[in-house]
Amino acid sequence: MKIAVFSTHKFEKKYLEHVFNGKYDVKYISTTLSFETASLAQGYDAVSIFVTDTACALTLQILAKSGVKFLALRSAGYNHVDLAAAKRLKIKIARVPEYSPHAVAEHTVALMLALNRKLIRAHNRVMDQNFSLDGLVGFDMYMKTVGIIGTGKIGSVVAKIINGLGCRILLHDKSENVELHDKYGAIYTDCDTLCKESDIISLHVPLMPETLHLINKDCIRKMKRGVMLINTSRGALVSTTDVLEALKTGQIGYLGLDVYEEEKGLFFEDHSEDILQDDIIARLMTFNNVIITSHQAFLTDTALSNIAKVTFDNLECYENDTKCDNEL
Repeated sequence: MKIAVFSTHKFEKKYLEHVFNGKYDVKYISTTLSFETASLAQGYDAVSIFVTDTACALTLQILAKSGVKFLALRSAGYNHVDLAAAKRLKIKIARVPEYSPHAVAEHTVALMLALNRKLIRAHNRVMDQNFSLDGLVGFDMYMKTVGIIGTGKIGSVVAKIINGLGCRILLHDKSENVELHDKYGAIYTDCDTLCKESDIISLHVPLMPETLHLINKDCIRKMKRGVMLINTSRGALVSTTDVLEALKTGQIGYLGLDVYEEEKGLFFEDHSEDILQDDIIARLMTFNNVIITSHQAFLTDTALSNIAKVTFDNLECYENDTKCDNEL
């Protein structure tokens, strides 16, 4: 079987090469998949794509005409794929439903702690030989109320870690995880109550039409003044312009982002020699109470190994025409 792997990054290539181990004819392509680059898969049986790739209807049409029958996602999310078009074109799709919830959850809590204790500012001061502590006052996490929106695998791990810090935990989700209540005393409530009572709010829901701009100016108005907002899920869960205005007024006191609404074409690439064209993220970068990481919450050895392994397993299932539990 011939496989074209789009958006191959240096940080993941060795993991992919290890699991493939010469079994398939694999073409590693650093270019992102789009309708403009889909022709690079001409003559290949399967294509593997990353979260930054675009598998729209037109792209899928080109892939189908090129002979592609299977799409192996190297991600849990699939909002970058036109599922209806794939079904119409008889292209099968499989994803990596989970690779390491602990990786993302731990990064989430790291953002909370770094923002609270102003670690970036403190480090930069020390590097300038400024050992003053003025302006670096944080707060005890103990007994603070942390609201977690979305209690799937990642949100549940965040709750477990936060419990260890002695926080009061509020949860919101369509389905409840009874273990979180029984073991950690976490309380499920409606979204409005969570926003009103939480000192810290962390987002862990998928991006769907009903969660698009879940955090907007109306929602922000209900939050405590000076609230900390963390998003390590999907950028478009947050209306970035509304959050920017709330930062300017002090309604949001801390912001930690690992994802960004307009990250496509920006994250995962080196733009250090370029003039930044995105005015919104440029403005966010001027706030000393904002930390932005470029979609790296998943980036651990464990997660990368699991992504490569499950991607390989999905491809094997397709080749052997066996049932694939990860198929969409």
